[in-house]
Amino acid sequence: MPAGLHGAVVLLRHGESTWIAERRFQGQADPPLSDAGRRQAELAASRLADPRRPPMLPIPFGPPGEIVHSPLERTGDTAALVAAAIPAAAGFPIPLRPEPGLLEIGQGEWEGLPVAEIERRWPDVLAGWRRDPLTSWAPGGESIAEVDQRVRVALHRVLARMADRLETTPAFRSHVLGYDDATSTDPWTLLVAHDGVFKIVLLALLDLPLARFWSFPFALCGITVVEFRAGRPRLRAHNLTDHLAPLDDAAARAEESARARSGAL
Repeated sequence: MPAGLHGAVVLLRHGESTWIAERRFQGQADPPLSDAGRRQAELAASRLADPRRPPMLPIPFGPPGEIVHSPLERTGDTAALVAAAIPAAAGFPIPLRPEPGLLEIGQGEWEGLPVAEIERRWPDVLAGWRRDPLTSWAPGGESIAEVDQRVRVALHRVLARMADRLETTPAFRSHVLGYDDATSTDPWTLLVAHDGVFKIVLLALLDLPLARFWSFPFALCGITVVEFRAGRPRLRAHNLTDHLAPLDDAAARAEESARARSGAL
């Protein structure tokens, strides 16, 4: 963590992929966004392009200095949709930077297989992964200790570039919400990546042990904000999904229509 860093890192998970829709393990395999996933990404892009819209996102004024994303297609396409939406408000394009350190956790022999097949063929290993990922992981895949090493290298690069964009050291601002909540003009960076790797990103940023891996869920196209004040990280928001409400409304309307056609009560 650069000393005296002020700013924010915003985490955005990619939209639904075709394999998620089919309940397949992905890892570092590269299925594209589904139609629903592209719509999720468009809604997230619209939200990030208008962060002052109530309820206001707790991120600094102005556009991100860069959008850093996993090199896979589902994250690259999500990042590109966000980058295309923001310049309309910002007036200039946002740099897109692929970062291999943000690749999803490699799932080895499980990649591409349906969840039900993995449960049938590797019941004990899968149960161990879900219970204690420090001691059990996919055959031929990555351990979370290995992923933690590459994540920390990637975060070091991201935070160093963000510190370089800090033009002046801000005056002291209270760490207690409610006393000094004016949104700042500090630099911020958007990261677009995956559920598994974001769990490790958040643990690294908050200096929490890897044993807490399952503590933080990340919804598809959910938004998480980690703010830095004088080099101290704090979690300002986690897993915001209010911008996806139009999809929930559409699904509810479709379900109601189908129920009316069927005569079911």
